Amino acid sequence: MAQTAIPLLTQFALKVAGAIVLWVVGRALIRFAVRVLVRSLKYPFDQTVAGYIGTATSVLLNIALIVAILGFFGIETTTFAALMAGVGVAIGAAWSGLLAQLAAGIFLLILRPFKIGDFISAAGVMGTVEEIGLFVTRITTLDNVQTYVSNSKVFSDTIQNFSANPYRRVDLVAQLPHAVDPAMAIGLLKERLSKIPNLAASPRPDVEILQFNPLGPVLAVRPYCSNEHYWQVYFDTNRTIREAFGAAGFPPAEQPIVVRTDGLRAPAPAGR
Repeated sequence: MAQTAIPLLTQFALKVAGAIVLWVVGRALIRFAVRVLVRSLKYPFDQTVAGYIGTATSVLLNIALIVAILGFFGIETTTFAALMAGVGVAIGAAWSGLLAQLAAGIFLLILRPFKIGDFISAAGVMGTVEEIGLFVTRITTLDNVQTYVSNSKVFSDTIQNFSANPYRRVDLVAQLPHAVDPAMAIGLLKERLSKIPNLAASPRPDVEILQFNPLGPVLAVRPYCSNEHYWQVYFDTNRTIREAFGAAGFPPAEQPIVVRTDGLRAPAPAGR
């Protein structure tokens, strides 16, 4: 038995070692091939589609590698293919949501509501698109957190693409007291806003009376800029409003409170 078992174990060990080598080398070649494929799809080819093609190619090549390793062990690949087809049908019936994710990813590539590098808001997540995968979309949020959102949820929800247009409007308000002339405040703000860096040359910033409240007039302050500089312009505009009103000596917007005591009498002492 020992004389029979030793050659069999040796042959099996050699096959296992060969399979490990085949797996390691195959995986390295797959990564290299996918990397070369994605890099070869350069401009003007869309990099969003290039990444999707790379992911799909990697999945197909890894399945082919597994089939090749099983064939190396002497397992009939035709039987394995039929088995995998049956398993695939069962998984597809049980996990139909994955097919929905795949279909949604394909529609995202066809309809192109956004691409890699765009700043979007979708499915309750706001951030920069890093990847549109087979089943999920990877987004880096404003606080630098990588978030994975299912493609079906992104596709079925409202999508806001802040990078689609050449400029974006910053919406702020400035409260004025009743004692300040709104026309003077508007002219002062327009002059100061023109000095903020990275403002769009056109359209010019809008500064107009938005509404009135008990404190006084409320100005709408709306400069325009590219999405890249949105927050810098947002904070600079707030600081400019405060500095401009402070330098002009505008009083704070306060609502006066009038207390009337006419006709009030002190209560009579108890017992009288």
